[in-house]
Amino acid sequence: MRIGELASRAGVSIRSVRYYGEQGLLASTRSSSGQRHYTDDEVERVAFIQRLYAAGLSSRTIVELLPCVDAPSRENSDSALERMAQERDRLSTHIDDLVRTRDVLDALVVTAREHREHLGTAPAG
Repeated sequence: MRIGELASRAGVSIRSVRYYGEQGLLASTRSSSGQRHYTDDEVERVAFIQRLYAAGLSSRTIVELLPCVDAPSRENSDSALERMAQERDRLSTHIDDLVRTRDVLDALVVTAREHREHLGTAPAG
């Protein structure tokens, strides 16, 4: 199938399919006229890549996980599980940082509101 059909069947943009190819996430063959051609299996692969992106993984990390899909083995599976655990830890740290940042902002909002209340009661000068 051509790139447009793959994009349509997978529910992504043609631009996304091209990007996946550029990042080494998706392979295609080329016709004599240079058009990309994909197999039916690529529809499922694009859906899988989409799930990995939705989980917050970068294309670089996804490339590291794909051997588990492309060449299933205990070693590749263990490697993928370890990499996903590292990513989860990274996301948890980021979430903790965001919560701390939100808490600081909340404190600033309280201070700003208190200051605003005092403006309403101060004599005009």
